[in-house]
Amino acid sequence: MKITSAKVIVTCPGRNFVTLKIETDQGVYGIGDATLNGREKAVVAYLEDHVIPCLIGRDPGRIEDTWQYLYRGAYWRRGPVTMRAIAAVDVALWDIKAKMAGMPLYQLLGGRSRDKVMVYGHANGADIASTVEAVGRYIDMGYQAIRAQTGIPGVEKAYGVGRGDMYYEPADAALPTETGWNTAKALDYIPKLFAKLRDTYGYEHHLLHDGHHRYTPLEAAQMGKALEPFRLFWFEDCTPAENQEAFKLVRQHTTTPLAVGEIFNTIWDCKDLIQNQLIDYIRATIVGAGGVTHLKRIADLASLYQVRTGCHGATDLSPVTMGTALHFDTWVPNFGVQEYMRHTPETDEVFPHDYSFAKGYMTCGENPGHGVDIDEALAAKYPYSPAQLPVARLEDGTMWNW
Repeated sequence: MKITSAKVIVTCPGRNFVTLKIETDQGVYGIGDATLNGREKAVVAYLEDHVIPCLIGRDPGRIEDTWQYLYRGAYWRRGPVTMRAIAAVDVALWDIKAKMAGMPLYQLLGGRSRDKVMVYGHANGADIASTVEAVGRYIDMGYQAIRAQTGIPGVEKAYGVGRGDMYYEPADAALPTETGWNTAKALDYIPKLFAKLRDTYGYEHHLLHDGHHRYTPLEAAQMGKALEPFRLFWFEDCTPAENQEAFKLVRQHTTTPLAVGEIFNTIWDCKDLIQNQLIDYIRATIVGAGGVTHLKRIADLASLYQVRTGCHGATDLSPVTMGTALHFDTWVPNFGVQEYMRHTPETDEVFPHDYSFAKGYMTCGENPGHGVDIDEALAAKYPYSPAQLPVARLEDGTMWNW
């Protein structure tokens, strides 16, 4: 069995997605997600100019060897562009192997560790009152876990407040829009949100919050401490993690569970965080961290230290990643939770899939492979539309972490 061709498909059914399709001489094909939000074309060029030519004629069953070839064989390795390209190849090859075996992907990984996958949705509002209402709507839809974000008085375009109830997409313009940030105002306001949520809905549901890398380690510790009475499921991305040791300070001062990793690319980005038990959930993704092959290694390392998975699952990842992640979640023994932001109806039509949602849980399908396909004719009707993520500035104009 040989790879005979591969191509990149770019489509924008409401937002941009990059998909790699690998075809074989036995008529079986696989697809993988290569989307890098706001930098999509960088991955397209990497795949088309540097990766696809190396794939033609290779045995698609040699998944591990191909992964090593693309990682170790590239002297300039790691980074979001390289690892997303590798992830797309890796997922497409796992898709082919599972189809050839006649199995859903989770069976090929080792079978079920659970019957269904708990997911969390995003509830947000312009202020506390509207966020409380939004959380109520998610509870009514059956969610067991909900991430709550609110606008902050005096902060222009605060992070996490979407333009709609269900389909938040921050990449909104050909050039980055500017948003504001004020940590002092957030430290004062965010705990009030969770006090109101617990007062309104009690402690039956899991509540999560995203700091989106906005806080210094000490500020993150202060926020984590302030949120302790409200028993959060996790406090996400509380401080930038380039310096993994920064989490030591946070950990010393709060027992609020910590989650990080959606922008991580390799096991090296989280090795010290996991080994020193500075986090409780690792949020690395199938598409961001080199595919199924590499994410398995990260999850296995995490399991040694009782760190659980909490894979990123925003709409900047295509249904291909969501479908693959659900198979991974179904198998992985140290599963925690799966983020689930709903795609638009147009996206779901372009990427037909067999996964489903019910009462706060998702279930992967039983079709061979990862259960997601692409309608190329329909995808062609949605051409690429340049859109970049915003940037953030403090009130004095200083650039900050968006």
